[in-house]
Amino acid sequence: MTSRPPTISLVVPAYDSARSLPELIARLTPVLARVSSEFEILLVNDGSRDNTWRIISELAERCPAVMGINLMRNYGQHNALLAGIRLARYELVVTLDDDLQNPPEEIPRLLSHLESGFDVVYGYPEHEQHGLWRDLASQITKIALASTMGVTTARHVSAFRVFRTPLRDAFGDFRSPRVSLDALLTWGTARFAAIPVRHNPRQTGATNYTFRKLVIHALNMITGFSILPLQITSLLGFFFALIGMAVLAYVLERYFTVGRVVPGFAFLASVIAILSGAQLFALGIIGEYLARMHLRLMDRPAYTIAETTRHDDRVSQSL
Repeated sequence: MTSRPPTISLVVPAYDSARSLPELIARLTPVLARVSSEFEILLVNDGSRDNTWRIISELAERCPAVMGINLMRNYGQHNALLAGIRLARYELVVTLDDDLQNPPEEIPRLLSHLESGFDVVYGYPEHEQHGLWRDLASQITKIALASTMGVTTARHVSAFRVFRTPLRDAFGDFRSPRVSLDALLTWGTARFAAIPVRHNPRQTGATNYTFRKLVIHALNMITGFSILPLQITSLLGFFFALIGMAVLAYVLERYFTVGRVVPGFAFLASVIAILSGAQLFALGIIGEYLARMHLRLMDRPAYTIAETTRHDDRVSQSL
């Protein structure tokens, strides 16, 4: 007796992707029809500057499975994903970029691996099709995520993922302008897996994730979802306290054995500079956490929806 195919909600954050979306939907529809009993495709327009929303509206008119979600402005990829995930209706959620670098035809492999007892499965590139700086920034981000998630799979995270929809209940009340979906998923499970998948060259446009944006995203993850920087600061404080005690012991040893203190302004200035630098570093880390607390207290939403569209049923709403 074969089990019933799952129902699937596929979420795609779209930014300036008017040229790639029609091909993406054309390839997604037969794949999802083959592996699911019911499916929907949620296209989230993240404040695009081109006519992406018009294309999404046209696709929603032609294809009953497509739902368009138009955000008020550009909030970022993870914020857009969160908006789509919270509107998902089916038992599994698949997330996919809009640039066709992750082939939709690889989705069945992720679904198959999910049946092995995992709650989240990532599809990481066998060979990444990015430049040197983008690859370097991606590695920095994954190292930061590994410290946040605390699982080895973090080194293989990607935007191509499938997870069980009930996991979103773990972060149902999350409200913050700084979102890391992968960190939020750890609030609901520790059963992660990752498999290699094909990764095609980008066909249209250029990536919106620059080296700078990826590094900022890594810093946001570390300070927003982990206390690792504070722990490092504590260790540094302890380390420099030991240095100070060693210097004091050296000065006293010179005084009692030689009969005079250690000469040299440079020596004293160097020690002061080291300790002052450590203090400023610690204050910077603490200030970053205070800024996060300030943003949380402001209760800014992760996103605001301007309107949604699905086939002939148009609904306007704001969350």
